Amino acid sequence: MPLAQKHELVSDSQPAQRRGNAKAVWTLLLLAPFIAEVLSWATRLSFIFVFIPEVMVWGTGALLAREIVRRWRAGWPSLLMLGLALSVWEEFLCQQTSLAPLPWAGASVTYARLWGVNWLYFLFMLAYESIWVVMVPVQLTELFFPARRELPWLRTRGIVIASGVFAWGSFMAWFAWVQRARPKLLHVPAYNPPAITLLVGVLAIAVLIVEAWLIGRREIRVQTRSAPSPLAVGIIALLFGLPWYGIMALVFSPGPHPPFWIPMIAGVLWAGFAYAVFRRFTSWSGWTDAHRCAACFAATIVCMAGGFLGSGSWLRIDLIGKCVFNAIAVLGFALLMRSIRARERSAS
Repeated sequence: MPLAQKHELVSDSQPAQRRGNAKAVWTLLLLAPFIAEVLSWATRLSFIFVFIPEVMVWGTGALLAREIVRRWRAGWPSLLMLGLALSVWEEFLCQQTSLAPLPWAGASVTYARLWGVNWLYFLFMLAYESIWVVMVPVQLTELFFPARRELPWLRTRGIVIASGVFAWGSFMAWFAWVQRARPKLLHVPAYNPPAITLLVGVLAIAVLIVEAWLIGRREIRVQTRSAPSPLAVGIIALLFGLPWYGIMALVFSPGPHPPFWIPMIAGVLWAGFAYAVFRRFTSWSGWTDAHRCAACFAATIVCMAGGFLGSGSWLRIDLIGKCVFNAIAVLGFALLMRSIRARERSAS
């Protein structure tokens, strides 16, 4: 083929490629807060307007984490580390919910609080925000756009814009929660974390980013062993995820409570065991998109089921809305799995 004709074909494909990337970007921007906030019903119909700043923080945060990992040509362990860094940003620097005394009715204000940190709440959120804000939405978006899975979706200008949106959204979230919602709606005293605590948060973010890069340098040896069936993977993910809400049950139960270091250590070990199991599963050559979809579906079921724990105080419209959105999500996963099965049959 003549060089000029090749150049013409490449030029013609660039607008289509950018349109495809834009669809993937917008899907991830909306999926991150939709899964973590709307399906769990932490963001309910009665105050759904906060979805916009959540897109600015969670959506762009997940997008930037994914773009960094793709440029590093790293895998999901690096993405998980960046998800943890995003969680520390939220909990220590943005809304500071793991630092200020918990303001919600029923929360044990003094239990598991030491050195100005709500440790059990922080532990729960580390996993929740890294898995349901970053890992699951990124995996799902790449399942929707499998041809673009290994490619960056943003150019330099897009990264600069996304970073600006993330910074502005973080400021909006900080002001709305710390300066407005806590003192004016929840009627709790203002809380200013010590500078040393904020500095520790910044250092933790830096360490997690470096660790994400280092993990990305280590190649995972692909083994010839076949992974368990997608159904088994989904069940295992459920068994790992559902007990995690026991941590939040402790935080919001009236007591008596065990010494907080017991559930703290148990939670860290549980999370480490889950990481080791799935790192092993994904290193097997039989790991496919069907397995990824099953794991994401199970994680989303955990998120949706755990969200019903506080339903006793909801408005009727909020309860109906959650049931409707959760049903739509289940139907969407069923359609996605059917599409993946058809795609795999066609490829084989």
